[in-house]
Amino acid sequence: MSEVRLPKPRSVGPELTILNRPTHWSRLLAEEWDLLVIGGGITGAAVARDAASRGLKVALVERSDFASGTSSKSSKLIHGGLRYLENFEFKLVFEALAERAFLLKTAPHMVRPLPFYFPIFKGDLHGKGLLRMGMWLYDLLSLFRTPGMHKNLSARKLAQEIPSLRAEGSVGGFRYFDASMWDDVLVTETLRPAMRDGAVALNYCEAVTIERDPAGQASGARVKDRLTGREGVVRARQVVGCVGPWADLFGRMLDPDWKSWLKPSQGIHLVFDLKRFPVPGAVVMSHPEDGRISFVIPRPDLGAGVTIVGTTDAPTPKDPEKVRVEGAEVDYIFRLLDRFFPSLKLTAADLVSTYVGVRPLVDAHDPDAKTLSKVSREHEIRLAPAGVVMVAGGKYTTHRTMAEEIVEFALAHAPSRGYSVTPGAPRTRTPLNPQVSLEIQKRLRAEGRVPEPLISRFGGEAEVVLKMDAEMRTRF
Repeated sequence: MSEVRLPKPRSVGPELTILNRPTHWSRLLAEEWDLLVIGGGITGAAVARDAASRGLKVALVERSDFASGTSSKSSKLIHGGLRYLENFEFKLVFEALAERAFLLKTAPHMVRPLPFYFPIFKGDLHGKGLLRMGMWLYDLLSLFRTPGMHKNLSARKLAQEIPSLRAEGSVGGFRYFDASMWDDVLVTETLRPAMRDGAVALNYCEAVTIERDPAGQASGARVKDRLTGREGVVRARQVVGCVGPWADLFGRMLDPDWKSWLKPSQGIHLVFDLKRFPVPGAVVMSHPEDGRISFVIPRPDLGAGVTIVGTTDAPTPKDPEKVRVEGAEVDYIFRLLDRFFPSLKLTAADLVSTYVGVRPLVDAHDPDAKTLSKVSREHEIRLAPAGVVMVAGGKYTTHRTMAEEIVEFALAHAPSRGYSVTPGAPRTRTPLNPQVSLEIQKRLRAEGRVPEPLISRFGGEAEVVLKMDAEMRTRF
């Protein structure tokens, strides 16, 4: 069997590892950057990647761990947003479905096809005829670039595929496809090509204050290394704030008279053992109390296998750090589970864990929305005080195209003294990690030297993981 030849990464800076943290800190303070990105969630990571791919010098700081906020508290789905069709957000759904197809193709180790079941019962707000039109529109907006076309299921067929699903009043339903993902891993994988293009990214590094030049424009930030207590000033020509639900707190740091921008919404998820709550695919549940959608999502690839159920929409404290899993929201989900899966008799004793995240929804899009679930998931970019570029809102699925818009906005409002280089076009229509392609996975499987779980998760880098494991075993 021929040897697997891996694509060579274009290596400029050190990789994203704690062993290189001192080097990152030194570079952060020693150099002047074109863009300083504040926030290490998926939006900040994608902005860093896009800007670095254009040739700009980019630094990114994150006060906690990468993806520690909203970007690791999601439903872990890459999807077009079938429910957004009800709000006539066709542009958002079209863009999200295009990105879903792109991620399925270029990130097969993190984004994988997942069947979804949409059961329908007598008396439901949305009948089967209306949903059938929605399914066809969903496939049409995807330009039929879908892992599988939707299928109409009879009540009998649906009961065969999901035996634990309530049978009383069932009129069947539909099966369609979207995708699951590893949300936190996708953030770090997005940062890696940015760093190969020369960017520096440092976590546990807090932007304490924004530095300003004599004209009052942002010229960087004073940062604090939360692991060592060291402080220093990062010099940058332009600052981009990608702080998600902390946008209003960040805005008030720029201007005490900052007017609230967000209409944040917190959502909880309940996690069960997959053996206790087995389902063949995700199940869409419409709550009879308010009509909002929640999901039952099987994840056999997380730990020993779990089923994630969520999410809710509830008002949040002004400080996102203070969000907690509230008992009322837990009860809300359990009432939903009792309706859809009564035979399982799930209780709080069955919970493996829970988690809560905050969506940084933009109030200005729909100030008259009666419920948080109706507030648009579209993003908004603003030029904030001191010339800081800020963003809020958006969908995880569209992070790449959203980052392109943010960087284009920054370029359109470039600092008066310009950048260190003339930025080129973005180069983000390439795989995040070329070593994890389906072709390389296929070749490694044919050789039979690497365990299947490592191939599906790390592709060509599986051999690197095996080597690291061997080294650690000899060391300890």
